[in-house]
Amino acid sequence: MVFSSLLFVFLFLTLNLIVYFFVSEKKRNYVLLIFSLIFYAWGGPKFLILLVGETAASWFFALQIEKEKSTARRRLYMAGECVVLLGLLGFFKYTVFFLGNLQALTGFPKEIPQIVLPIGISFYTFQLLSYVIDVYRGEVSAQPKFWKLLLYSSLFHQCIAGPIVRYETVANEIDERKISSGDVFVGVRRFCVGLAKKSILANSCASAADTLLPAGVEALGAQSTLGLWLGMLFYMLQIYLDFSAYCDMAIGMGRMVGFHYLENFNYPYIAKSAQDFWRRWHISLSSFFRDYVYIPLGGNRRHQLRNMFIVWALTGLWHGASWNFVLWGLYYFVFLAIEKLFLGQLLEKLPAVVGHAYALFIIVVGWVFFYFDDVSRLGQMLKLMFGFSGQAGVLPTDTVLL
Repeated sequence: MVFSSLLFVFLFLTLNLIVYFFVSEKKRNYVLLIFSLIFYAWGGPKFLILLVGETAASWFFALQIEKEKSTARRRLYMAGECVVLLGLLGFFKYTVFFLGNLQALTGFPKEIPQIVLPIGISFYTFQLLSYVIDVYRGEVSAQPKFWKLLLYSSLFHQCIAGPIVRYETVANEIDERKISSGDVFVGVRRFCVGLAKKSILANSCASAADTLLPAGVEALGAQSTLGLWLGMLFYMLQIYLDFSAYCDMAIGMGRMVGFHYLENFNYPYIAKSAQDFWRRWHISLSSFFRDYVYIPLGGNRRHQLRNMFIVWALTGLWHGASWNFVLWGLYYFVFLAIEKLFLGQLLEKLPAVVGHAYALFIIVVGWVFFYFDDVSRLGQMLKLMFGFSGQAGVLPTDTVLL
């Protein structure tokens, strides 16, 4: 069930809001929890067990960490949380990827199991990890009631494409939140903007991108250089409109019932550098890796480039179990490292238009790595885009964009 479907908008969400505002304030959290669990079960009832199980493990470890005074035991419980949650994420999301690479290198195993990726596992895993880590650091108190933590981890608003909501953001609103008519109005308007952005703009851009970026190496080679660049521009718009639309809808739905989720996108395509782009793009993910990986590794204090390399390799791998995503993450590592070393200071001295042009070029080429999951097509695409194909810079006469 996706947010832009008629089933979701006219049945699930509508029914959820009617029941939510019909019952007393004390029962509204139960309504949200029931509907959230139904939402997850819709994609596969068995995966609901996984969500509940991960939440139960996080609830247990957080409570033990909070009451335990021994540093060694606190670390042991924190390690247990990481092993359980990251182990499950690794199994469901990366087993096929790693076994496929092992098979290509050694011929073992002969058969690779087909593992279905549970809906939202990347998001609720990171949310629960951040919660337990924050309890370990003493930044939030452990939630004593399991069902309230389950409500936090299962809220259907942001499970598809974020934002990654930290527990501290909604901790008070889980227990006490006031809803005004203004909140409902703003929430409905924000949801409608996201719905239109997805259904009209993103889908139209996707259609144009699919037309200009045909499947197969031979079909791709028949396209003109200009057509390929134009296709990537459409894809650049599509992926932003898709991701930001789902976040708009999530923020809007949260606002309707009294939750104030943080913004996840801030006009990323007006960025003046790669660093500026990542301050504006998928903000909740960037801040997660900064606070829970980069800074604990040493941040800017020691081994900065090593820390950046690890973070961006993980950032790429988080987006998908494929080498093109890893390359996409490392692609940004290269430019961010260059900007850290000298280019960032140079860009600040140049006219703003130069920084905008540089950033847009980096972003468009970066989306090539993201779009093509087949390495042969990826390499072919890069060659064709930079004129190593001998193709004329005109569109085929039968190309229809929209």
